[in-house]
Amino acid sequence: MIERRPLWPRIKPLLTVFDGPLALIIFLIVSVGLVTLYSAGIDFPGRVEDQLRNILIAFIVMWIAATVPPQTLMRFAVPIYSFGIALLIAVAVFGLVKKGARRWINLGIVIQPSEIMKIAMPLMLAWFFQKREGMIRWTEFLVAAVLLAIPVALIARQPDLGTALLVLAAGFYVIFLAGLSWKVIAGLFVTVAASLPVLWTVLHDYQRQRVMMLIDPTSDPLGKGFHIIQSTIAVGSGGLFGKGWLKGTQAHLEFIPERTTDFIFAVYSEEFGLVGNLVLLTLYMLLISRGLVIAANAPTVFTRLLAGAITMIFFTYAFVNMGMVSGILPVVGVPLPFMSYGGTALVTLGLGAGILMSIQRHRTLVQS
Repeated sequence: MIERRPLWPRIKPLLTVFDGPLALIIFLIVSVGLVTLYSAGIDFPGRVEDQLRNILIAFIVMWIAATVPPQTLMRFAVPIYSFGIALLIAVAVFGLVKKGARRWINLGIVIQPSEIMKIAMPLMLAWFFQKREGMIRWTEFLVAAVLLAIPVALIARQPDLGTALLVLAAGFYVIFLAGLSWKVIAGLFVTVAASLPVLWTVLHDYQRQRVMMLIDPTSDPLGKGFHIIQSTIAVGSGGLFGKGWLKGTQAHLEFIPERTTDFIFAVYSEEFGLVGNLVLLTLYMLLISRGLVIAANAPTVFTRLLAGAITMIFFTYAFVNMGMVSGILPVVGVPLPFMSYGGTALVTLGLGAGILMSIQRHRTLVQS
């Protein structure tokens, strides 16, 4: 008779790849997201099942990334960045056009190459500063700025200002953590502020309208201002404890647009209220805190910069999404990390989390 080994001893070694605290926090956020998605997507059959598939793929990607040593990631930094730039150029030449934007390319499957740059950009810049360790002067920061400007310009041209700003932020975090002077940052801020009138003229009409709707959404309440007005009503109507799960009227009466994706936070706020929001904010704070601890304990310049940048990407996603849903930032296509429905963004976030786990795991292995 063949003796069957218990299942847990066979699974346990696979799970030890994950960083326990980080994996637990992500699991809790994903669980909250699924509960909210069930309510938000009640009129979209199969939405929860699709998201479970996306989560499974994201966790597989996370597991694979967690097993790859940071040294291997470093070797692939330049090829991944170069491949991403090549795809962005290909998109500009013969990409697919949807809703007036050329952001996708068909390589057997339709992909959005700009998503690759959210991870490829910090990888590349962390590799660059690691190679220049001990020799970082203003010329290195200038080269890093050029490396960052190329993909940002290509993505903004598609046009996809939201993703371009996310890639810009991801690269800027690496440059900042590498030691960029506060004086330079202040100078950049003043320069950007002074050039706002020029930047306004190069924005597309829909981008200008989003800014104007942030200032006064009631000027077009049934058109461009509809998103902001309805989402802020949902957030405010939740009160202290919310209306209760599955009882959000703004969502179920279909007043909230994109309620399973970019505006899922509005559904959550309406149903779980201020208390629920504080719980969710605590989970995101724990996620960011754990990432910063991993970055602080990272043994090399490359791993420290990469871990810090990925952690701040999580912060940027959460801050921008909650800000636009609450009406304090313009509406851009930024999902709520590990909560919004979608495949590409979830896999990208899972990859980032896996890289954090790899940095922590291999630091522990080296010490032991």
